[in-house]
Amino acid sequence: MHFAGNHKYYVYASCILAAISAFIALVPFYDMWRIIKEVLEVRPNFNEAIHIKSYGWHAVLFALLAMVFYIAALMCSHKAAFRVQATMRTKMMEHIMKLPLGYVESQGSGKIRKIVMESSATTETFLAHNVPDKVVSKATPIGLLIMMAIFDWRLGLMSLIPAIIAFVLMFTAMMGPKMAEDMKQYQNALETMSSEAVEYVRGVPVVKTFGQTIFSFKRFKEAIDEYEKWTLDYTKSMMKPMVCFTTFANGIFAALIIAAYLFAGNTITDQFILNLFFYILITSILTTTLMKVAYAGESQMLVEDALNRMNSIMNVQPLPESKQIQVPSDASIDLENVSFTYQDASTKAIDNLSMHIKAGEHIALVGPSGGGKTTVASLISRFWDVNEGSIKIGHVDVKDIEQKELMNQVSYVFQDSRLLKMSILENIRMSRPEASDEEVIQALKDAQCQDIIDKFPDGVHTVIGSKGVYVSGGESQRLSIARAFLKNAPILILDEATAFADPDNEVLVQKAFEKLAKDKTVVMIAHRLSAITNADCIYVLENGHIVESGKHEELLETKGVYEHMWHQYNQSVKWKVQKGDEE
Repeated sequence: MHFAGNHKYYVYASCILAAISAFIALVPFYDMWRIIKEVLEVRPNFNEAIHIKSYGWHAVLFALLAMVFYIAALMCSHKAAFRVQATMRTKMMEHIMKLPLGYVESQGSGKIRKIVMESSATTETFLAHNVPDKVVSKATPIGLLIMMAIFDWRLGLMSLIPAIIAFVLMFTAMMGPKMAEDMKQYQNALETMSSEAVEYVRGVPVVKTFGQTIFSFKRFKEAIDEYEKWTLDYTKSMMKPMVCFTTFANGIFAALIIAAYLFAGNTITDQFILNLFFYILITSILTTTLMKVAYAGESQMLVEDALNRMNSIMNVQPLPESKQIQVPSDASIDLENVSFTYQDASTKAIDNLSMHIKAGEHIALVGPSGGGKTTVASLISRFWDVNEGSIKIGHVDVKDIEQKELMNQVSYVFQDSRLLKMSILENIRMSRPEASDEEVIQALKDAQCQDIIDKFPDGVHTVIGSKGVYVSGGESQRLSIARAFLKNAPILILDEATAFADPDNEVLVQKAFEKLAKDKTVVMIAHRLSAITNADCIYVLENGHIVESGKHEELLETKGVYEHMWHQYNQSVKWKVQKGDEE
């Protein structure tokens, strides 16, 4: 209701209309009882049953009227449900846009997409269908109890016994805390599988580059196996309770047959037969109501889990904005005694690290995987806030720089660039929306993208991802660099920007970088050590610490970690695939 706004009144109207529909739907059963009653009273002179037609039309009228009220209830509930779903998605996306990029990256786009799209869709289904059905399932038994008490309370009580047993089975075995926990585990398994599927598909270029086979599929396969195992175990555990519930819910008429033998005695009166027929007719509604309660209960647990998942995102706080906003004086970067630990991690990713980068200086971060290179770059861009110490840009703490201004100060080129399904022109313009077409085209030229533009008939207006329009990983990276050219931020962070480029594209990317990096402060993360030999300073990171720093030649003379990495790199460059026993 928090998301519904004024549309919550549609929900209330839906509940009222659904309740009216439930009560009206019972009237035709009373008319059917009156028809049977008149037939029994006039037999064998059936031509004296003059009210049958009027009773029949009365039943049809009220059946149609019940349908009209129920359809009206569904129209109101759907109108509210669609609005609530749209508002939820809008509010979540607005909130996600304010969250640190580090959080979004750590959660994975597959998981966040599932929560935003599928969890909100669960609430739409619940509001649109299950809320009216829940009202009907509550209103119908009230009307039934009243009618059962009027005709023959003994038969009414007997018909309720299987319903009560089915109800107890439903709440003990198929609902309650255990079922809620099972539903949560089911959603977790589904969420993990969805996230792994997205990440696996996105990782296909890496798989092809390094010739991976079944090992690349391992995590995705494990997620599928876990989902399969959980689903099969859960289904088997629910088999007996569901069979028992269905049997008792649909076996109410059997209790009435037993009641007929017990209560009829030696003399079977017309009134008893009449009441028995009424209960046999009316119990079909009771069965349908029980099934609606069961499905509504399951849907409620699903929607509660969906709301909890949405709240898990909405409860994450954006990075705090300082009240003392300052503007950096230059493009220098200072890290002073910085420590940082990822959530749920047992060790620090960065531990008491200090680094001073002058404006216009080009530095490189190298070291073994897990050393903290990408973490340092992410902290400079304030994807996260440091736990201890401070990071300053232009002698101003990044926490005191307005978020928009900080983004204007830093350009970040990732190793896996993203292009959206829009024209090349608009893809590049994203980095500076107010830029003119001429400025975008110039940025594309500076990023060595002219050959990409020339190969498409529509040039810069070509829509990426449309039929037959695709670009390679290296071409995608050059287009990403064009964004950085257009943005023209004074600080440039390159995170493995040439990792998956083929040789031809790497040459063009390096040319683009040389022009882009001019007069800028550059922080480069690279495993290809040949790309950083001209850096003003190379920092070697290991286990969150700077273990070595200096120029390329200086580090080679120290015979330390960098010298060993350089030796290993040169050995890998010389590797060749040879025939037979040739070396």
